[in-house]
Amino acid sequence: MNEGSTQPPPDTATHAPVDASATISPGLTHFDSAGQAHMVDVGDKAMTRRIAVATGSIAMLPETLALISGGNAKKGDVLGIARIAAIQAAKRTSELIPLCHPLALTRVAADFLLDNDLPGVHCTVRAETTGQTGVEMEALTAVQIGLLTIYDMCKAVDRGMTIGNVRVLEKQGGKSGSWSAP
Repeated sequence: MNEGSTQPPPDTATHAPVDASATISPGLTHFDSAGQAHMVDVGDKAMTRRIAVATGSIAMLPETLALISGGNAKKGDVLGIARIAAIQAAKRTSELIPLCHPLALTRVAADFLLDNDLPGVHCTVRAETTGQTGVEMEALTAVQIGLLTIYDMCKAVDRGMTIGNVRVLEKQGGKSGSWSAP
């Protein structure tokens, strides 16, 4: 016990282990039978072509969008740099998300659409691999980092930008097959 502490140390001999099955959904694959986080074993999964498409948006002042579209941002080509950042983020997803498998990506494409009605920018990323696990996390990470890069490059003129509506639009491949957002 620490000096000055009023709490006795827990008596592990009198505490029963936590029943993970009572608290963890059987559909959550990143927990073992004891409720401990673990990396999913994909060793027995079939190698298939896997594709994921994710999207998100950053809303901003009309003047900020005009700077981006006119190529007049002080830090340079905002969308070009955001595209490279998104691709780099997809490649490094397993370093950022603790239980993601490192993947050999075969393609990452990041597209940006300027939207005067928002006003802002929409980012869509398509990530592809041939492997034993999906690429949804890589596509989602790429979208968020691409949008954060836009924020970083434009924050000097617009600190009120908001990033949102980040989601998976579709996935293909693997045992569960294809899925598209409604």
